[in-house]
Amino acid sequence: MAGNARFVGNFEHTLDDKGRLILPSSFRAKLAEGAIVTALDRCLAILPVEEFDRMADALEARVSAGEVEMNALRVFSSNADEVVPDSQGRVRLLPHLREAAGLDRAVVVTGVLRRIEVWDPERWANVSPAGSEKLADAIERGHGAAART
Repeated sequence: MAGNARFVGNFEHTLDDKGRLILPSSFRAKLAEGAIVTALDRCLAILPVEEFDRMADALEARVSAGEVEMNALRVFSSNADEVVPDSQGRVRLLPHLREAAGLDRAVVVTGVLRRIEVWDPERWANVSPAGSEKLADAIERGHGAAART
């Protein structure tokens, strides 16, 4: 199921004392076989293994073509953590990854189609309005879902 999984929605959650995140119930079955957690763009990304592999393959190709430095691939892979949700739908978020994303206890979990993102609420409050404006601009210019209806 994870290969074609789509994640949508926005959820306010709290990390437990061990830094674990309870996945929203609609996401759990899609990640039952495992996922990769990594830092990405000031938040944490939780990726189905197939999506992580797609991103890793694309990055490796760009390194081979000389478009991206090898250190980018090193950081991308070394920051990744393989996780499998436990019976309660919890996944660990390692301390260095939580720190990189500025996460404390309260978090915002968002579906970003092929991945899940975990945000510090203040950072999300800054990103979300800007994203709404960009979406409105894209729709006005005929790009996006509204253009097809």
